[in-house]
Amino acid sequence: MNFIPNSSEEKKQMLSFIGAKNVDELFKDIPQAVRLKRELNVPGGLSEIELSKHLGSLSRKNSSLDRTLSFLGAGMYNHHVPAVVDAIISRSEFYTSYTPYQAEASQGVLQALYEYQSMICDLTGMDVSNASMYDGSTALAEACLMARKYCIPNTAKY
Repeated sequence: MNFIPNSSEEKKQMLSFIGAKNVDELFKDIPQAVRLKRELNVPGGLSEIELSKHLGSLSRKNSSLDRTLSFLGAGMYNHHVPAVVDAIISRSEFYTSYTPYQAEASQGVLQALYEYQSMICDLTGMDVSNASMYDGSTALAEACLMARKYCIPNTAKY
């Protein structure tokens, strides 16, 4: 299927508007010595399924970290991420800095935060855990401050 975005009349109007008689006149400043004098050797189009299979076969020619040894990551090795993690982190209430406006959605987020804080306290033995941060940078700053306060005595002023 050819895709021709402009009719012949539209092309004539555009050429007239820019002051060119034809398309070849647009390329008159390109020296003849560097112009391609033959048709391009471009294969025909592929259907979506054919293209997907073709790109898959090309990508399999590359090495991947599943099949090779890599020292990238400095300690990040093969590990299992449970499928539920992707499901949870795809929920906008967990990755956006905006508070949901429906009361029932807010209540669900608050319940999840409460459960998280309770579990962290159980796991670490700390008396408190904070989960009120909105963004990653805020979370990092709060984690650093809490770690300093918890690990270094007499730093309550921070």
